[in-house]
Amino acid sequence: MTAVALLSGLMSAIDDHRWSDLHDYLHEDFSCRYVHTGESFDRGSWTRLNAEYPGFEHLRVEEIVGTSDRAACRSHVTASGRAGVDHFECATFVRVRDGLIDQMTEVWTDVSQTAPVGTRPEAT
Repeated sequence: MTAVALLSGLMSAIDDHRWSDLHDYLHEDFSCRYVHTGESFDRGSWTRLNAEYPGFEHLRVEEIVGTSDRAACRSHVTASGRAGVDHFECATFVRVRDGLIDQMTEVWTDVSQTAPVGTRPEAT
């Protein structure tokens, strides 16, 4: 299976809340790094994080690209939060070994953030 097919299948399993299927896509030596928090997860802890994420509702892949052994996707994720529905964007990058995802890097961000003052050109 190509990296794109594996990543697409993994994202579909997450959206469908099929937590027991996640290991079908992940190598036993799987590792995931969250760039934005500095956290790292193995296969079991990453699966548990997804399965137990508070209020998770949906994951919609917006774009996916790749080759036979590497893929990347951009996803929109929703979760029930304290003040309604929370929206996130996630960039996911994977590498495949032995027909399964063995390395993943993810970058998460909230939607509708305001750029820090002074980081954009002034209007003319």
